[in-house]
Formats: sequence, structure tokens, C-alpha cells
Amino acid sequence: MNLSSSGPFIEIIEWIEQDPNLLMLKFPDQDKEIKNGAKLIVRESQATLFLNQGVFADDFSAGTFSLATENIPILSKLKGWKYGFQSPFKADVYYFSTKDFVNLKWGTPAPVLLRDPQFGPIRIKAFGSYNIKISDVRKFFSKYAGTFPILTVFELEHQLRDFIAPIFAEVLAQANISALDIAGNLTALNQKIQPLIAPHFEQFGIDVTQFTISSATLPKEVNDNIDKISSMNMIDDMNKFQQFNTSLAIGKDGNPMQQSVQDTAALGLMMQGITQQNIQQNTPQQPTQNQEESVIDKLKKLKEIYDLGLIEDTEYQSKKAELLDKL
Repeated sequence: MNLSSSGPFIEIIEWIEQDPNLLMLKFPDQDKEIKNGAKLIVRESQATLFLNQGVFADDFSAGTFSLATENIPILSKLKGWKYGFQSPFKADVYYFSTKDFVNLKWGTPAPVLLRDPQFGPIRIKAFGSYNIKISDVRKFFSKYAGTFPILTVFELEHQLRDFIAPIFAEVLAQANISALDIAGNLTALNQKIQPLIAPHFEQFGIDVTQFTISSATLPKEVNDNIDKISSMNMIDDMNKFQQFNTSLAIGKDGNPMQQSVQDTAALGLMMQGITQQNIQQNTPQQPTQNQEESVIDKLKKLKEIYDLGLIEDTEYQSKKAELLDKL
């Protein structure tokens, strides 16, 4: 910021940015008047706004200007110059940074509820970034900045993120995407969300130049169930299956743990894949005595699994019927 004056008048007005995070700064005029014909310097990626007694007078984009009162007709009309166009004038001057502010962060302050076709209702957290720039300094000043003498991007970032989370939740719900498929659809979600959040930013004179979802995280319970399913896909023996689930049901202190609804659903999926592999095997039309004993053993183990509450009644009856057909 440069303030050059001769006596009581300001002769040069310019802003050399020292902080890359500044959005707006009021020129420190030290309550001096601007000399008629003073020089205004506005650099690229800057804009200025003149106010007289709280009313917009004029705004300037990049360039060097001579601040003669005849060059600011609105200000001249407001003031009703007592000494014609030769007198100094008083105005508040605000500088704005119109560059792109990049990599601003957003996130869901609370998990978003999603109805997943596989896991049922689950909660998802999402995080990402976005880029913005001031497109209309008058609107930005009147709708957001007000009379703050200095404003950084951090205050703006904190308030704008509240617009993003609800829209993300709405788009995610309408997309009807499985939680496991979100990572593969981030680009499509980005393209849907950006035009929906744009009007919320435009009301403050701000353009969203880029929007990105960086990640979407699943609840710990869902991640644990995915790990269980992956582990059970490697098990090809019913006895190992029973031992595996018994170990899961016993905590470190030896007390049975309560199974969540999602645990039961995931274990049901495990059972479906495992029993189809182990129970539905090719058998001769006339089973031998050993084969009959093997089927009976499987029926006993299936009953034990059912008694543990790891599968539902309908699934138990279905698998039981399949085994009985082999006798």
C-alpha cells in the first residue's frame, strides 16, 4: 500500500499486495482528501471501489487513472462540488484481489446419511477443495464484505463451506450410487455439484472456477464388514467358517460381543457365497454311506450357525432343504 501526499492531500493511490490471502483492503487515507488529478494505480488481478458517504461512486479495473473530479461523474454529482472541478475530494477507496484463490477446503461437518443398496442406511463423510474469484466487486462489497477494513479468504472459506455440504448430500442421494462405487464416480459427482453450488456463490459476486471431491470415507463398521467379507472369501471349509465366526463373537475379555445390524447383513452375504460353494457340490445320484454322513455333518454345522444367529430363518431353511435333497 502506498500513500503519497503533499500537505493534506493524497497524490498517489496504489496497493502492492504483501499477503496472498487478502481479499479486500481499505486504502489507509489517514482521513486526508484526494487531490484533484491524483494518480490511481490498479494492477492486474486488482480492482478498486470508491465510496462517498457510504454510497457507490465508481469502480476501476487494471490501469493507471487520473482522479480528476470530471472523471468520476457520480461522485461529482453526489458531492455537489462547492469549488467546481478543481477542489480536492473525500472518498473511501477499497482494493480487491480478483485473482483465483485456489485449493480452498470444504468438508461435511457431520456425516451424510446415504441409503446404500448393499449395506442399508450408512453415514459418509466427504472432503474436497474448490477455487474461487471475485467477479463483481460491488456485489461482493454490498452482500458480503460490508465496511470491514480488511478481509482475508479464510473468513470467506469458513462461511461458504456451509453451502456445499447440503448440496453434496442431495446430489449423492439422487445419484443412487453404492458406497463402494463412489470413488469411481467422483468426476461425475463433481460435474453435478459445481453448477448447483454456483448460484450460492454468485449472490456474493463470486465465481466458482473449480470444484473437487477429494475423498469419501465410509464408517468404521462398514469398513470392518468389508474386511470380514474379504477374509471369508478365502475360506473354503465349513469347519473353518464356524471357527472364524466363533473367534469374532468372543472379545478379548472372553465376553460375547453384540452384533450390529450391518454385521448380520454382511455375515449373511458371507454365508450365501460360502454355502453355495461348499454345499452345492456335484454328488452321485446314489450317495454312499460316507457321503450321507458328510451331509449330516454339514446339517449339524448349519444348525449351529443358525443357533448363533448368524443367518436368518429363511436362509437356514433354504440351505437345509438343499442338503436334505442330497440324502
